Amino acid sequence: MTRFARLLATGLLLAGCGNTPPVPDWQLNAKGAMERAQEAYLIGNVRVEAAEFAKARSEVASTGRADLLARLELTRCALRVASLVFEECAAFTPLAQDAGAAERAYAAYLTGRAQPEQAALLPEQHRAVVAGTAQPPGLKSVSDPLARLVAAAVLLQQGRADPALIVLAIDTASAQGWRRPLLAWLGVQAMRAEQGGDVAEGARIRRRMVLVGQ
Repeated sequence: MTRFARLLATGLLLAGCGNTPPVPDWQLNAKGAMERAQEAYLIGNVRVEAAEFAKARSEVASTGRADLLARLELTRCALRVASLVFEECAAFTPLAQDAGAAERAYAAYLTGRAQPEQAALLPEQHRAVVAGTAQPPGLKSVSDPLARLVAAAVLLQQGRADPALIVLAIDTASAQGWRRPLLAWLGVQAMRAEQGGDVAEGARIRRRMVLVGQ
């Protein structure tokens, strides 16, 4: 779960407990829908992801809070970055002026363009990426698999992905059974093998991609 998904789930969507007032239905509904949307996207079910995300967005929109909508849209865009779909987070753009500095920093981070002065606004596990000191061994310590994939994808965008990083991303997606990012990262690995003249390795990787796609 990315930082913004975690904020929605814990800091905002599960604010009520114990003797506090009951959690509003919109919070619980949005949390459940976003979790289902995330899982559906990562396993490659586009139809379910779109439907569940629409539910989550509708629930959050009922509050009229642009900052919460911004976090929701960034969470969705982070899923795509983890799966190596590199494009502007278009749905965040109209919300950016009413979002906070942390949200704007994360949006820049997802495109690989966060500046060093924005590092402190990012989750701790992503600061090293912006600082230029992140290496695959360090990313292994990132306990959240989605956050690890996002960090790896940002490094790839910046031209800083070595073979060890690609293997780490593949192993991370494989362990979770996340078809979409797994196929994307295997594609990168196959292309690099083929470009390096290792035809046999490229063929082996593409056979694995066929298995994933079944």
